Amino acid sequence: MPDSVHALAHRPLTVPAVAELVGLPTEPPVPEEVVEEMVRRRGWSWEHSLVCDSLVTGHGHVLCSESYIPFGHTDTRHFLVFGEIYPVDPEDEAMRNGRWLFDLMDDWQKQPGWTGTRPATVEDCEDVLARAAQAVTGHLGSAPERTITCEAAFVAGPAMTHRVWRTPTHALILGPSPDNGPYGYLTHLQLSYTPLACGPDLPPEQDENALQKWITTHVDW
Repeated sequence: MPDSVHALAHRPLTVPAVAELVGLPTEPPVPEEVVEEMVRRRGWSWEHSLVCDSLVTGHGHVLCSESYIPFGHTDTRHFLVFGEIYPVDPEDEAMRNGRWLFDLMDDWQKQPGWTGTRPATVEDCEDVLARAAQAVTGHLGSAPERTITCEAAFVAGPAMTHRVWRTPTHALILGPSPDNGPYGYLTHLQLSYTPLACGPDLPPEQDENALQKWITTHVDW
């Protein structure tokens, strides 16, 4: 795979942002009729263009959830997007889709607190992930249980690092993930917070194929 990407946009992940994500399942359930009030009170807003049916948190990241209401659901997967990549496609040298994808990257980069780099290197993307990992470790107080460079086919673009932490009930997976927005070609940099029931047994570190499948089970939705 190429060692560069057409564009990178991101907003740094912070310890308070990680803490907020981890706390969502244990919050009191919110009746649907007061969801709008709760969203406003938290300083959040609805987002429908960057990622379909998502929210922008008060920390400026995009939150996707399997549930319309992200509060108080212990069996729901949550995905916090803090970066976006437009990967190089070696089979599309003419960049037939380039202009409109750059326009979408502009939309990400224009979000408050977001910055962009174009072109960018894989090292730039890995630096963003490494700093995000420090925030996760800062909240949990522990280093990741697994670190792997995934060649997983479910992510467009070059292979990058995934890191895995676990709480007693959930897995936190940090790394590139499929774009489930309205366009289907960009790649998220995200922190997934998913119930361990998706795949409770973490494969041994030396079994990279099983570990990649375990990661896919948790983050692909």
